[in-house]
Amino acid sequence: METTTTKKKLSLATQICIALVLAVIAGLLLQKAPDVATGYVKPFGTIFLNLVKFIVGPIVLFSIMAGIVSMKDLRKLGAIGGSTLVYYFFTTAIAISVGLVIASLFKGAFPTLSTVSLTYTPPASKVGLETLVNIFPSNFIVPLSSANMLQIIVMALLIGFSVILLGEKAANVITTINDWNEIFMKCMDMILRISPIGVFCLLTPVIAVNGPAVIGSLAKVLLCAYICYILHAVVVYSFCVATLGNTNPVKFFKEMWPAIAFAFSSASSVGTLPINMECTRKLGVSKEVSSFVLPLGATINMDGTAIYQGVCAIFIAACYGIDLTFAQMVTIVLTATIASVGTAGVPGSGMIMLAMVLTSVGLPVDGIALVAGVDRIFDMGRTTLNITGDASCTVIIANMLKKRDAKLALKNQAVS
Repeated sequence: METTTTKKKLSLATQICIALVLAVIAGLLLQKAPDVATGYVKPFGTIFLNLVKFIVGPIVLFSIMAGIVSMKDLRKLGAIGGSTLVYYFFTTAIAISVGLVIASLFKGAFPTLSTVSLTYTPPASKVGLETLVNIFPSNFIVPLSSANMLQIIVMALLIGFSVILLGEKAANVITTINDWNEIFMKCMDMILRISPIGVFCLLTPVIAVNGPAVIGSLAKVLLCAYICYILHAVVVYSFCVATLGNTNPVKFFKEMWPAIAFAFSSASSVGTLPINMECTRKLGVSKEVSSFVLPLGATINMDGTAIYQGVCAIFIAACYGIDLTFAQMVTIVLTATIASVGTAGVPGSGMIMLAMVLTSVGLPVDGIALVAGVDRIFDMGRTTLNITGDASCTVIIANMLKKRDAKLALKNQAVS
């Protein structure tokens, strides 16, 4: 009897799907009493997000270090790192272009909204060499306490390279790094067990508060963004995993479903890391590749966020009666691609990036207030696309390494 019960236990993905459906129903029922949703339901969702934020810093630090020390060969690491960066930047540039093109087609259908008394104070953005300086940590603890992902990645790279260069002397250190990585992964696994509850508590207030707005005038903007998200995933990622990753796109999306469902509900790229790692391993990606490529992607690969920038820039320009020139669109592509490197993979980070993009082409930053109310709904879609892009990269890198190893094996056979 006990064995039968265990077999019938619902998977995490199924539990999350059920939580999504229940959240939509509860949110619709609470539309007339949104204070109940925000006051009594949302706090439990915030607790879940706090736990996710607590664990992501250590996971990024130790998973990248574990990925580096497992390779042992700096040349192999350089090949993986270089290919990963090229792929991420390339797909992000395509994503923002897709967003601008599709949004331009939708421009005539976008509603004219009142822009009177709009207020939005953008966070202070850093430019030039200051941005470069801030990538490098001056303290070991502060990057972890402030969840500064770029600084954490730099720390992981420096420590990981140092361990490799020490050679046999660092054997115990490698064991320690792997042990701590397993500890934090297990901790994340414990947190993820309550993710269906977290998903329900996070999504219910969104539906309760924003339901009428979604059904109303902003629905067309959301529709445009989601068309872009789906188009980019189905066309770009399918093409890449099929041609460069030697993987059936249908199989890819099927295995990625648990991560996609979690990302959609949590709107956190870094929070989805453990599930994403598990999904990519089922796709045949080695731990050394996923441990390096996925945390890096959660920080710098923002295809969904880039699409969001393009759609919102066109929408905000239309609301203010501004026609963007081709030069301004090129500026948006470049700014969004570069800015994606510094965008944290946590809920709401796309708003910061949007302020930077609007400023770069002289659009009113106050226009963000037009989409701020439904940003969470934009965020769920863009986060889903972001993590799917990260996974597609791991599949491609894994296939690249497989071909590389096969060539080396043939070369060694020829020599012998």
